[in-house]
This record gives sequence, structure tokens and C-alpha cells, in this order.
Amino acid sequence: MNESKIALKDVEMRFGDVVALHSTNLQIATGQTTVLIGPSGCGKSTVLRLIIGLLTPTSGAVEFEGEPISQNNILTLRRRMGYVIQDGGLFPHLTAAQNVTLIAKHLQTFQEDEIQAKLDELCEMTRFPKEGLARYAVELSGGQRQRVSLMRALALDPDVLLLDEPLGALDPMVRASLQTELKEIFNRLGKTVIIVTHDMAEAGYIGNSIVLMREGRVVQQGTLDDLREQPADKFVSEFITAQRSLVQL
Repeated sequence: MNESKIALKDVEMRFGDVVALHSTNLQIATGQTTVLIGPSGCGKSTVLRLIIGLLTPTSGAVEFEGEPISQNNILTLRRRMGYVIQDGGLFPHLTAAQNVTLIAKHLQTFQEDEIQAKLDELCEMTRFPKEGLARYAVELSGGQRQRVSLMRALALDPDVLLLDEPLGALDPMVRASLQTELKEIFNRLGKTVIIVTHDMAEAGYIGNSIVLMREGRVVQQGTLDDLREQPADKFVSEFITAQRSLVQL
């Protein structure tokens, strides 16, 4: 399935006189992992926040399965999207288990045994130790906090998973391990995934499609090979060259 799950149509985002995202058209394929990459401040996170409705575009429309996202449907659509931010965004006063199951319990549409079964499944999927479920965020390692955040995002079995620099704060060894695990999970679930990173090697390893951005504009979208072998402009080549780890790919 390659039809678009999400589409940005002539979407512009302004904050006063500052243009965070120039008029942008972007198609996010169903069941694929799309990576947004580019320098800091280029608009990557803005795109995620527009998709999940934390921002309303100044002009243009963000569509979910062909339906424009609006204040009338955003709450329903958010339940079909999981969102992971860089530091995990865990509630410090809740245990890991309470963080993961918070929304499911709040909705009151799941039985307790269903919630427990889902929690067990997510622990197995993310390789999170069950004995860690009773711990608070401050008692978890960085990698464990990101696993809990991922479990929380997957708890309602969303159609779309949004991840904003989920591995950016981790040390290289933990990051490499989680890259492998994320790729396995994405392939296993077959969900539509949009992930923000600044690491081209990570983008090439995890993503089916890479969207390279600069100063609020999409410069090029394609596979890593597309960007390396057929760069849209000089910036694409320079950005890739600056990522020295790509020599290992």
C-alpha cells in the first residue's frame, strides 16, 4: 500500500513575521517509514506538530486519509496517532506502567485484563523489563524512558506513529541498539511512521523515504540512494558529505 496516509497541501506556518514553514506540499505514504531530516530550525518538528494538531496552519490544509484535520475531528484523529518526543515526555509522578496505560484507562473503553495483556505485549515488543514497570521516570535510564514513551504511543494501536528526535539524547551505543529495535518494530507493525532526526545514517537505516528540509522548505524527497546519486541541488550533496558516518553504509 503506497497511497498517502497524510498529506500537506500548500501548508504554510507563520509565527508573526517569522515563517517556520513555507508553502509546502508533502505526501506521507501509508505503511512506510518517512524520515524528516535537516539542520536545526528547518521546520521538521513543525511538520509533526501540524500533523497532530498542536499547531494550526496559517494557510493550506493537512489531510489525514483525505480528510482535512480541523478542530472538529482532531480529538478523534489524535487517538489514531502515537507521539514520541525527544526526552520521552513521561509524567514524573507516575510509574512506567501508569504512563503507558494512562490514556487507555482514561478512555474507559478497555477492560483491566485487556490493558494488562497489552502492557505485557508492549514490554515484549520493546524489550522493556517488566520489573521496571513499577519505577518512576527518574529511576529509569535514558533508553528505558524512550521505550516507555514508545509503549505509551503504541498503547492504543495507532495507525500513525510520530517520533520527534526520539534517540537524540542517548549515548551512541544505546542509540545504535534502539535504532535496530525501532526498525524491527516498524517492520513488524507495518504502521505509517514519521520520524524526525538530524542523523542521515539513522535516516537511511530506518526510513523508506527521506525528506530533506532547509529553512522551512522541502529540498528533496526520496531514498538515501536518490539523495546521494541524484541530489536536487548543492545543499543536498553538502549535507550528505557532512555526515561522515555515511561512509559505513
